[in-house]
Amino acid sequence: MNRYNLAKKYQEPEENIMMDIGALAKSQEELIDLSIGDPDLITDERIIEQAAQDAKAGHTRYTASDGSAAFIQTVIDHYKSRYDLDFAAKQVRATIGAMHGMYLTLLAITDPGDEIIIHEPYFSPYKDQIELAGGIPVVIPTYEKDGFQLEADILEQAISKKTKAVVINSPNNPTGAVFSEETFQKIADIAIQHDLFILSDEIYEELAFDHSFTPMAKFAPENTITFSGFSKSFAMTGWRIGYMIAPAYVSEIAKLINESITYSAPSISQQAGIYALQHADELIPEVVNVFKARLAYVKKRVDEIDFLHLGKVQGTMYAFINIADTHLDSAAFTKKLLDETQVLVVPGKAFGVTTGDQHVRLAVTQEIAMLKEAFDRIEQMKF
Repeated sequence: MNRYNLAKKYQEPEENIMMDIGALAKSQEELIDLSIGDPDLITDERIIEQAAQDAKAGHTRYTASDGSAAFIQTVIDHYKSRYDLDFAAKQVRATIGAMHGMYLTLLAITDPGDEIIIHEPYFSPYKDQIELAGGIPVVIPTYEKDGFQLEADILEQAISKKTKAVVINSPNNPTGAVFSEETFQKIADIAIQHDLFILSDEIYEELAFDHSFTPMAKFAPENTITFSGFSKSFAMTGWRIGYMIAPAYVSEIAKLINESITYSAPSISQQAGIYALQHADELIPEVVNVFKARLAYVKKRVDEIDFLHLGKVQGTMYAFINIADTHLDSAAFTKKLLDETQVLVVPGKAFGVTTGDQHVRLAVTQEIAMLKEAFDRIEQMKF
């Protein structure tokens, strides 16, 4: 038996940039890893303690496949109090992280050959999930000069008779851009006009620094499928708990599909999520303030280095740094950076080549003392 016993599409696997740089990093001593969006923060002790108490009280069994009634109601209450949005229980389901919900949705809505639009730079699993679901990813650019806002005319031109949906992500990974309400409204108008789904990844919703976040569902409630969770805003990456909110007919099919895959999200993690959302006003600012301070520090240091550039920091935990003045592409820069400074970032081409390859993504997943050490090393580089 060998690799040629695998499915044909996996016999010659495509380049995986994230895996490649990870392998390079293993050989580095004194590594400062600023690549993956898994921060050094520990989940708040109050969440951990409540989840432990709930486990001891018996919350260790399967819940209903779409989540416990308490979890679903807590999500509904959260959206009502925070955004004045009303959802029914049949629209909400617990997922094993936000991307689980995205994949279930793509499986539910995609026929072979359907086109799904994604805006570049994009979180790389979007493209992979679309292809796994039998769809065709159609990539459209956003540009640094426009603050990485999605331009309506570019979106309109990408729509064909085969288009089924558009995937949006704001606040955005990797750019940190936060779409304006004007951008959201234009996307909504186009989706409504062409009868398209909007798959809105809002996992960084609480990490919009300059203004309050407005969910896409405010603009196109009948078209929007929302994905969010607890990993980023509550420092709960390892708990693997999220949720999706969709029209009931989509949620029903997602439930049907998932009953043959994972059945339900972890009951203990759902209990942790309930506590987190019920105490969001206390818990979220502590996390947000950490990332905001770290990104402000990164912005200050980048502005002092003549071969790096960074626009206005708007949100998330990422800095999408322009490296054009080094005259290297993102992969070559990342390798040089790792070899010479032992600092690991992600090359922008991992997020698309049209507008990504003159950038690298730096995640502020280490404390400021480590960021200082990283930039002390970086500023010594020569080009």
